[in-house]
Amino acid sequence: MKTFLKKAFFYMMIAFLSCALVASHGISRDKLMADVPTLKNCVSTPSLENNRILTQSCTNIPQTLISPTPSQPFTPNQNLTEKDRFLSAVTNKLLKIPTPHTFEYILLRAYGSVFVNQDPQIKLPPKVLFTNDQETKQFQSTLTLTQVKNTSQCYLQKSAADAFDQARSQVQIPLKSGYGASDCSRSFATNLRFWQKYADNKTLEQVRQGKETKILGLVAPPGASQHLWGLAIDLRVTTEAQKQALNQYGWYRTVENDIPHWTYVGLPPEKLTEFGFQNKVVENVTYWLTPL
Repeated sequence: MKTFLKKAFFYMMIAFLSCALVASHGISRDKLMADVPTLKNCVSTPSLENNRILTQSCTNIPQTLISPTPSQPFTPNQNLTEKDRFLSAVTNKLLKIPTPHTFEYILLRAYGSVFVNQDPQIKLPPKVLFTNDQETKQFQSTLTLTQVKNTSQCYLQKSAADAFDQARSQVQIPLKSGYGASDCSRSFATNLRFWQKYADNKTLEQVRQGKETKILGLVAPPGASQHLWGLAIDLRVTTEAQKQALNQYGWYRTVENDIPHWTYVGLPPEKLTEFGFQNKVVENVTYWLTPL
């Protein structure tokens, strides 16, 4: 009986704190409850390892690996510059904005488009760079990954997968390689393998120093790929109808010179400039780039 009363009191306190924090700070109840450790073991969730979907139990996932979740959609102040509009939106998603001219800032400029996504079901990393395989797996274990219809091993975050399926219901849009494990969500090991295929440690150091950026349109440094977050897919898009269908459902080319790469931003085309995105055409290919 004492044990039951203790448990009942504990959960009543959690409910009280939840209401208080939601009211005073706009913290979502789901986010708050996720921050309560040891209530019970984490439920089994899909995760990536060597691009195979596994089911593994997670316990005590560090909350520094899950981005803050605003309770209300964010609307940028249109009186701000493009750069400041974008950064104001990103501030709501990142725990800390990288300092200009740092390696992380360079990565935010190249791959940071996803951080303006307003879908509350989308989970974003709280930083632009995972430092190792373990950190990547811990974040990926918090994701709800869904297999894209009529594919083999192509998994994306559910909202992104649903949006892509809707676009493909209008027009045929093939994966770049046809093999989902490399075109869709990737493991840290796969990200590293792609980097080592096209670059080396010397190149990485040049990127860190800001001396080399063109490589970022070919391959992402280890731990920085949008594919790690379940929000990117490589496609063979050759027609205007394919591009329009993807744009209609929130998918855009956001990495300059990476033609097959599409990012799930989740915004309609008319909203992109409101969030500071800049439209750029390179060799007849349209990109929506961050204004950094």
